[in-house]
Amino acid sequence: ERVTAPLPGKVLSVAVKPGDGVHKGDELCVIEAMKMGNSIRAQRDGTVRQVLVAPGQTVAFGTPLVVLD
Repeated sequence: ERVTAPLPGKVLSVAVKPGDGVHKGDELCVIEAMKMGNSIRAQRDGTVRQVLVAPGQTVAFGTPLVVLD
């Protein structure tokens, strides 16, 4: 399952790495939009298979951020 950006902005931080286990509600990354940090959280339990973004990267709405198994 791909977790996508719910809004355009700049990736401030990435809180996970491949192989990490996550639970529903855990923070995956933070995207800055209009000078506010927006925490992107896991919608379900799973394992991080791939991180597709890095801090400083600009993302558009719908850009894949993280892949969960």
